[in-house]
Amino acid sequence: MTGIKPARRWQPAYYPFRKETFGKRFREGIEMLVKGPLWGCRMCGNCLLQETAFICPMECPKGLRNGPCGGVTPEKMCYVDETRKCVWYAIYRRAQKTGREKTLLEVLPPLDWSRVGTETWADVLTQVGKVGTGRFVGSLFSKDKEKKERIWDSVFRPVRQPGWWNGDSDYHPPLYTEPASELERQLRDGRFVVATEVTPPISAESGKLKRDIELVKPFVTAINFTDASSANPKMSALACCKVATDLKAEPVYQIAARDTTRTGLQSNVIGSGQFGIRNILCVTGDNPVIGPAPTSDMNLLDLDSVQMLWILRRMRDEGIYLDGRKMKYPPSFFLGAATTPFASDPELQAIRDQKKVNAGAQFFQTNLIFEPERLDLWLEQLDKRDVLGKVYILAGLVPLKSYKAALYIHKKIPGVSIPGHILNRIEKAGDSAGEEGVQIALELIDSIKNKKGINGIHLMTLGWEEVVGRIVTESGLKI
Repeated sequence: MTGIKPARRWQPAYYPFRKETFGKRFREGIEMLVKGPLWGCRMCGNCLLQETAFICPMECPKGLRNGPCGGVTPEKMCYVDETRKCVWYAIYRRAQKTGREKTLLEVLPPLDWSRVGTETWADVLTQVGKVGTGRFVGSLFSKDKEKKERIWDSVFRPVRQPGWWNGDSDYHPPLYTEPASELERQLRDGRFVVATEVTPPISAESGKLKRDIELVKPFVTAINFTDASSANPKMSALACCKVATDLKAEPVYQIAARDTTRTGLQSNVIGSGQFGIRNILCVTGDNPVIGPAPTSDMNLLDLDSVQMLWILRRMRDEGIYLDGRKMKYPPSFFLGAATTPFASDPELQAIRDQKKVNAGAQFFQTNLIFEPERLDLWLEQLDKRDVLGKVYILAGLVPLKSYKAALYIHKKIPGVSIPGHILNRIEKAGDSAGEEGVQIALELIDSIKNKKGINGIHLMTLGWEEVVGRIVTESGLKI
């Protein structure tokens, strides 16, 4: 472990998918000999070192190329492997120290798998030739920082941002005018909304699912259906959303990158509109390491949540697929993302969240909140970055039903910790733990609902749907 390579390499380098000439293989071998020991290079074929403070993001076990997930431990270690540092936290820290924070906002592309295992130096040299070798070499000794950055960007940007992606660090507001969903309409109208979750069934029978939807529907604006949360298979979120629309309830279709390819993402979203689904929530998803045995593929994801947002926003607003094909009738949806306000330092977390908003997120659902006073630092950082006026935030809350459930959340759910005083209250309540959990939830709502930048709450029931009506009514938030 060195200052250049802050974490060990997760897997060996890639090999090309097709046979190559001896000359290419020789150049790839030289590149690997240099970049491997220095940066833990996996030869991904799309080097991002210029944008990630010269720390390779491919050291992340999830292969996240646009920032950390919400599961970093309080010690800033990776929850997939707690013996290693979170590589993205290391990237953020170095970028902060070297004045390169603004580079972290650029939306970086997913891998082009036809290029993995191949060299990138040849691409760089080709681009140097186009810019001018003399100009580029001269910039190495220039004292004009702006000129140097401009020349370097003209060389490295086309390498890291291929024409099929063209990511940037700008905010892209939605290009439509009328609200795409009732959830968006109420948020635009300034109402403090309530959303909730209904747990997807673990079997093919949908009777309980329908009853739970009918139970919570009078009290909430929208109902979220998780996509195999905790890497546990259940009825698909898409099927649950279809059941909800048939019952005249407004669903939020959650899509986890963990089980989604770029092809599947685009196809499913085009199809979801046929079921009347107008709210889509993009999440990275829990790693299979916290799921049931036998553990499924723990290799890197095809997409991360930021890339999902970028692709879907362009499909909706520009009417194009990732490959550039035009569509005559683009889909219509309200685009959301998840966030974990306490996963990192507030300043660093705000960078990650600004990137999601720039990519296309219009609303956030936060992870579980148990310390509302800590929200202020995060909200202040978002405000400094001019983010609060561009995104609606629904604070995540859960009524704790038992001490066992509280311990499970505290110990097993990545990115969530429950303060000792709340755990003590639930434990001391004994058989009345559920009642104490409801009171805690009501206290949290009271502390959160008037904070600047918070536009609603998202109640995560963990299978306790029958309590939603009581919490909404007693908190004074009944619609």
